[in-house]
Amino acid sequence: MAGILGFGGLAPKTKNFVVAGGLTSFVFGVYFYTMRAVGGTDELQTAIDKFEADKTK
Repeated sequence: MAGILGFGGLAPKTKNFVVAGGLTSFVFGVYFYTMRAVGGTDELQTAIDKFEADKTK
């Protein structure tokens, strides 16, 4: 597989940096996607606020 991607001509240290950069990008991408997906709607807080408002009435 290394020959297919063209890693064969790179130095071992360069390969490590390429792999580390790819993994870091993947992890940050998943993190920011998850935070946006979870933080986009706050249904639980809305339900709690509605319950508290109904409880005080």
